[in-house]
Amino acid sequence: MPPASNLPAKLTKGNLPTKICLTCGRPFEYRKKWRNSWDEVKYCGEKCQRNRLKAAPAVG
Repeated sequence: MPPASNLPAKLTKGNLPTKICLTCGRPFEYRKKWRNSWDEVKYCGEKCQRNRLKAAPAVG
């Protein structure tokens, strides 16, 4: 499997990529358990994923 496109070649503690959580808006760093799916990670944890913003229902 090819490595994720936006990850640095050598991951060290001071060289980890970060993202902003879509629910709470806080920055979070790369974690080893997200190694194969870092491009798809959108939330900092399970709580934020459970409480993510739902799409607004269509008024009609």
